[in-house]
Amino acid sequence: MPGKIQSHVEQLLLQKYSPAAALLNQNGDILFINGRTGAFLEPAAGKANWNIHAMAREGLRYELDSLIKAALLSEEVVRLKGLVVKDNLGLAQGVDLSAEALMTPNALRGMVFVTFASTPLLSETRRGRAPSPKVLELEQQLLQARNEIQAVRDEMQTSREELKSANEELQSTNEELTTSKEEMQSLNEELYTVNAELQSKVDDLSLVNSDMKNLLNSTDIATIFLDSALRIRRFTAPATQIYKLIASDLRRPLSDIVNDLGYPDLEADAQEVIRSLVFSERQVPTKNGRWYNVRIMPYRTVDNVIDGVVVTFINITESKLLEAQLRLMQSQGVVDSASVK
Repeated sequence: MPGKIQSHVEQLLLQKYSPAAALLNQNGDILFINGRTGAFLEPAAGKANWNIHAMAREGLRYELDSLIKAALLSEEVVRLKGLVVKDNLGLAQGVDLSAEALMTPNALRGMVFVTFASTPLLSETRRGRAPSPKVLELEQQLLQARNEIQAVRDEMQTSREELKSANEELQSTNEELTTSKEEMQSLNEELYTVNAELQSKVDDLSLVNSDMKNLLNSTDIATIFLDSALRIRRFTAPATQIYKLIASDLRRPLSDIVNDLGYPDLEADAQEVIRSLVFSERQVPTKNGRWYNVRIMPYRTVDNVIDGVVVTFINITESKLLEAQLRLMQSQGVVDSASVK
């Protein structure tokens, strides 16, 4: 029985002496209400809205907004006293507000606890009589105006700080852009220099190629350049009289090209030259009665790397004819000498 009496007393004390309070999230949505808050909060007309800023009675809306913002930025309880609020009948009463951002327990971390406490009106306390409605209205309007001015000032200060921060970021971005522009300009200048040098080297290479082509053609020596796989890399004009070569035959295997040589072992000898680095030289006839001295030599790059062979064909048909005539004359002289005897 004593336990039940204690429980009833505790409930009575909570009902009569615990403050009207509301638990909010950071957006102002009401999560829990304690005590009687009807003198300070009322449901807004229209669709149900449990946000404290929508439910606050006249005279508390702007004050609650600034109070909750201040509480979220502070680690202590923030208080606001001497406010005036009117009920549904137009009667005014004094209100003290307090707000605290909760850190413990963990389940309530980040929430805001707001309390409402009714207080005697200042005019009533000072004069010892009920204030006139006109005075109450003027006091309420004055307090509301002050709160609105303070809210505007806070918003202006926040906007000023945000503008200052944005200006600093813009200035930093502008400096980075200027630096990037200078770096890009420097890179463009370097690229222009490299392009100019590259163009100069291309012009020199083109001139060297022209000189080489004219030199090879002026020697009137048939020459074929082959890579290490015996594919055609370059050839001179006289080489077309031996091999049926055209410009599109570049990069084709030499064995694919029709020729007049009686030299079936040319590719095998070329591979042996690449392997042994010892040049090969043979006298080879053609199907139409001409003779060529065929020399196969290793192709060396400027870095002294063997990268194929160079095959030259020197026409020795006249010397072969003279050699044949000399042999014929020698044989006839031997016959004549024998007949005289």
